[in-house]
Amino acid sequence: MKAIHPQEFKVMSLRDCPVPSDMLVCETPQQAADYWRLHIATAPHFNPECECLAVLMLNTRKRVKGHQLLAVGTMDTILVHPREVFRCAIIAAAAVVVIIHNHPSGESTPSEADIKVTRDLIRAGQLLKIELIDHVVIGNGNFSSLRSLGYFYS
Repeated sequence: MKAIHPQEFKVMSLRDCPVPSDMLVCETPQQAADYWRLHIATAPHFNPECECLAVLMLNTRKRVKGHQLLAVGTMDTILVHPREVFRCAIIAAAAVVVIIHNHPSGESTPSEADIKVTRDLIRAGQLLKIELIDHVVIGNGNFSSLRSLGYFYS
């Protein structure tokens, strides 16, 4: 596995990662979960035994521009900072982002840490004018949307 240095970036654009026409839009948690299963969970550096976090980058019409598997953590935690999340969104000129991560336990209920990180990312996105429209937690055959659960401010 090649080490990624802090100054190197790899955003998977749609040219590198073609998607079916029905997955070109990501407006619902189901569409985000489907994208995860098709593209993130099949990536060579994805580890289902650890929490992995991906950023799905969208344009103003919520059409997928690309994604980045941003971080691989441990079996029950992952470090994420708004700087890294929005760095790839800025590089890709994304207007909107969706954060997706897995829980290796198979339980998709968001943790307190998931809720706190989501709120921090919402505030950071507001400053940058890049909207975080959802944070989807993937379990075994299920998922939870923090927006649907009411954790996003109106």
